[in-house]
Amino acid sequence: MTDTFPVLDLRDAAGTDDARAAFLNRLREAVHEIGFFQLVGHGIEDADDMLELTRRFFALPEADRLALNILDSPLFRGYSELGREHTKGIPDQRLQLDIGPEQPARPPEPGDPAYRCLIGPNEWPEAMPELRPAIESWITRLTDLSHRLLRLMLEALDAPAGFLDDVVAPDPQIHLKLLHYPGPAQQSDDDGSGQGTGIHNDLGLLTLLVQDDNGGLQVAVEDDRFADVPVVPGAFVVNLGELLEVATRGYLRATKHRVIRPAPGVDRYSIPFFYNPRLDATMQPLPSPYVAGADGVIDVAGNPLFALYGDNVMKGLIRSFPDIVARHHPTLAAGAGSGSS
Repeated sequence: MTDTFPVLDLRDAAGTDDARAAFLNRLREAVHEIGFFQLVGHGIEDADDMLELTRRFFALPEADRLALNILDSPLFRGYSELGREHTKGIPDQRLQLDIGPEQPARPPEPGDPAYRCLIGPNEWPEAMPELRPAIESWITRLTDLSHRLLRLMLEALDAPAGFLDDVVAPDPQIHLKLLHYPGPAQQSDDDGSGQGTGIHNDLGLLTLLVQDDNGGLQVAVEDDRFADVPVVPGAFVVNLGELLEVATRGYLRATKHRVIRPAPGVDRYSIPFFYNPRLDATMQPLPSPYVAGADGVIDVAGNPLFALYGDNVMKGLIRSFPDIVARHHPTLAAGAGSGSS
């Protein structure tokens, strides 16, 4: 199954001219044909340490975690209990901590677009002070890696490598989740769906995922056939978001994927990092010969694709967190769904 999800070595992009050309060719094939690949040679060596921090966070007493309750956050930040986030109306069977850009609180002003509610500070656990500096360092390094990958993808499409720099600069709307998928205590405890995270597309530009050895991530390689993404030691699983589908008129696809709930007694941990445009940025078609000949984005019922990132992310949050919307944003209309890996 590794051939389905090619393993690319980022060191090749800085190698000889032939090695770089081969890397760009494989990258273009991967993002066009499947929209997923595994990245090694990226120079970030502490993924196991981050997974261990994730395990330790979810091992904190429940009261410490609930002190960060996402229900209390109009920014959609903080800790979610099992089933709090929904995909396509079905509760996902995972616990999570949602973290966004660390910014000063900003009181709402008349006429603000809905997405301005996402600007503000994160919630951090007092019982685990080492978590914040570790995550902030991780975010800084993954932001740099994501931007490098984005420029390489544009180069692979024969587009100017810096064409999207203004879309993300100076403050990309990054988003990180710590995820814990607990298997049911026994088979009969499952709701029958086996849903850890339901079928979804990511909303922004790129997703970089670290997963533990228990697997569970599946990708739609055909309309009704999902393939398991293998665990490659030291690799990031990389996939594309809907805004790259918009920018490439469908030449690149935001591929559907899901996470299957672990077996009884098994715990899965993962850390997805989402690299997104500024909230107020609008995507423009890439000047690329591949894009010029593309057929356009796929119009999926119930999931409109918005070129303005703030609108695209809000459509997902509105459906994914109905309790938060009802408590803090009751005037927002229901939109289409999103998910995580």
